Amino acid sequence: MQKLANFVLGKWIEGDGDGQILHHAVTGQPLVAATSNGLDFSSILDFARNKGNKTLRKMTFQERGRMLRALALYLMERKEKFYTISYQTGATKIDSWIDIEGGIGNLFSNASLRRKLPDEPFCLDGDSISLSKQNTFMGHHILVPKEGVAVHINAYNFPVWGMLEKIAVNLLAGVPAVVKPATVTSYLTEAVVREIINSKILPEGALQLICGSAGDILNHVTSQDVVTFTGSAHTGMKLKAHPKIISESVPFNMEADSLNCMVLGDDINPEMPEWSLFIKEVKKEMTVKAGQKCTAVRRIFVPENKIEDVWKSLCSELNKTLIGNPLNESVRMGALAGMDQRNEVKAQVQKLLASSQIIYGSLDSVDVVDGDSKVGAFMSPILLMNQTPFSTNEPHEVEAFGPVSTIMPYNTTDDVIELSKKGKGSLCSSIVTNDASIAKNYVLGASSHHGRILVLNNECAKESTGHGSPLPLLVHGGPGRAGGGEEMGGLRGVKHYLQRTAIQGSPSMITAISNVYQQNAKGITSGIHPFRKYFEELQIGDQITTEKRLITSQDIDQFADVSGDHFYAHLIDTDFNGTMFEEQVAHGYFIMSAAAGLFVDSYEKNPVLLNYGIDELRFTKPLYAGSSLYIRFTCKEKIAQETKEINPDIPMVRGTDIPKGIVKWLVEMIDDKDEMVGIATILTMVQMKNKI
Repeated sequence: MQKLANFVLGKWIEGDGDGQILHHAVTGQPLVAATSNGLDFSSILDFARNKGNKTLRKMTFQERGRMLRALALYLMERKEKFYTISYQTGATKIDSWIDIEGGIGNLFSNASLRRKLPDEPFCLDGDSISLSKQNTFMGHHILVPKEGVAVHINAYNFPVWGMLEKIAVNLLAGVPAVVKPATVTSYLTEAVVREIINSKILPEGALQLICGSAGDILNHVTSQDVVTFTGSAHTGMKLKAHPKIISESVPFNMEADSLNCMVLGDDINPEMPEWSLFIKEVKKEMTVKAGQKCTAVRRIFVPENKIEDVWKSLCSELNKTLIGNPLNESVRMGALAGMDQRNEVKAQVQKLLASSQIIYGSLDSVDVVDGDSKVGAFMSPILLMNQTPFSTNEPHEVEAFGPVSTIMPYNTTDDVIELSKKGKGSLCSSIVTNDASIAKNYVLGASSHHGRILVLNNECAKESTGHGSPLPLLVHGGPGRAGGGEEMGGLRGVKHYLQRTAIQGSPSMITAISNVYQQNAKGITSGIHPFRKYFEELQIGDQITTEKRLITSQDIDQFADVSGDHFYAHLIDTDFNGTMFEEQVAHGYFIMSAAAGLFVDSYEKNPVLLNYGIDELRFTKPLYAGSSLYIRFTCKEKIAQETKEINPDIPMVRGTDIPKGIVKWLVEMIDDKDEMVGIATILTMVQMKNKI
C-alpha cells in the first residue's frame, strides 16, 4: 500500500510502519496509508523557527502579501487536480468549490490586506499617546512577528480550506506553519502541499505537513508558538489543557464544532419570499458537505404556530435532494468522509432521540444514485422534532456532525434568544426577518453567545454568502463551547501571530524606531521641497514650514460663495451672542484648502502624481478673520506599490503602469499664536525611479 509522505525538515519523508489505511468515501476502496511514526517533532518545530521564521520575519508585509497573491494564482491554475481528488472524500462539485476555491480565495483576501499595512516587517497598533505636557515623552504600541511557529491541528471536513485559511494569516504575519490535517482526508491536503512546495514561492521552512498522528508535538511548543485547533469541543478542551500549553502560556486558538441555530422571525409567513429563503437555507446547511461543517445549522427555531408548515415544507425540500456518487451531475449530497464518521453521527442521533423524534429520514436506509450504501459512507438527512426545548437538554448539548438538525418551537423573541444561548456558545446564528425591531432585539440579545449573526431577508438574499460561510475579513470563531477563538477577521486575525509591545520615549525616538513620523518629533529640513523628491528619495521626517497667509473676511465670504456653505458662523453680519464663536470664523474646509495652497509645490511638474485622499482631518480651534495661517508639512509614512502590467490591447492605454507608492503626510495647521487650528493626514501618489 502506497504511503502518504510528510513534508518536514525541507523534504518529503515517509513515516515508519504500515500506517492508517485511508478509504474512498464513495466506493470504500483503500487509497493510501498515512503515518507520522518516527518523525522527530522537536526538530520539525526547530526547523520552522530557525529557517522559516528567520526568513519570513525579515520580509515586509508588502512582500508577504505579494507572496500570498502569487501562491493563490499558482494554485488556482492547478485547481482541477484538486477537484479530482476531492471527489474521493465524498464531496460534490459545490462542496469541493467551497473547500478548494474558498481556500484559495482566502489567500487572495489576506494578500489584499497588505494595502492596510506598512512596507515594514512590523507595524504600529492604534493611536499614539502623549505622556507629557511639553510633548517630549510619548507612548505607542508596536506589533512584531512572534519568533515561533504556528501549529495547526485541523479537522477532516475541509482539507484544503482548513489549511489555507489558517496559513494565509500566519504567513502574512511573518510566522511559519506546521500543518497537521485530520488523517482521514489528509491525502487531499498532501496534494495541495505538494503543489505549494513545487512552486518554490514560500521560503524554506515556511510550511511543513504532517500526515498522521500529531504525536508528541505539543510537548515541544514554546511561548513564542501559536497552536490552533479545529474539531470537536471535547478534543479541543483536552489539547487546551496540555501541560506545555499551560506552563508556557502558549496562545491557543480553538474553533470547535458548535450547535449553531437558525431562527424564523415571527413576522414571516408562507406567502413571503423570506419563507422559501428560510427553507432553502436550512436545507443547504443540512446537505452541503453532507452536514459536515462546523457552521452547519443544528437547531432550527420556528414560531410555535408555524412549526407544522415549516417542517412539512422542509421535508418536501429534503425529499428533492439526490444522494450518491458526487461524480453524477444530478447528485446534490455526497457521502460522509468515511465509515467511522457515519457511525459517529448515528451514535449521536441515538442520544438526540432521548427527547426528539425523527420526522424525516432514516438511520437504517438511504437511496443512493450511482453508489452502494453498504460500501460508501452515505447517510440520509435526518430532521428531528423536539417539542420541549426549554425542558430538554439533548438538542442543546449533543452534536451529530452530519446531515442532522432538530426543529423546535418558540413563542416570543425573548424566548428564542434564550433558546439560542442554551447551546452555550456557537460559531454562528441566522435570523430570517423583515422586521427591524425583531432583528435588533435578536442581535443585541444573542450576540454574547455567537461569533457571527446573519440577518437574512429578500433585500440581501441575492448577494448574501449564507449562514454557514465564514469570510476571511470577518471574525470566524465563537465563545464558550465554540472554543472562544478567532482564527480569521482581517487584521484582527493577523494580530494573533504578532506580539504587541508598548514602547515609550521621545517622539523623535519613536519615529526612528517605527519609521512613522510622530507629531512633535524633530523634522528633517534639507532645503528641497519634499514634492520634488521621488518616492525612494523621501525620508520619514522630511519637513517644511511654510510662510504665513493672512486670512481675511473677504477670503471667507468668497469661499462661502464658491462652496455654497453659508453656515451662520461664516457670515460677518451674524449676531454671535449665544454661539460658540466670537466673530466671523473661517470654514474648516477653507483652512484645509488654504493649507494646500501653502504646502503644495506649484506650477512645475514633480514626482507627485496625484492627491489620493485625506485621513483623520480635525479642526481644533476657530480661525477668525485677521488671523494668519502657516503649515508644518512632514513626510509621515511610505507604502510602496507593485507595478501592474497594463493590457496593450485596451484602446487608449499603452505601455506599463507608472512605478509609484503612497506617501502619507502630516499636515499641521497653525495660527499666528503658534497654536494648532487643524491637523490632517493627506495621501499622495508619488512616482518611483525604479519598478519593484
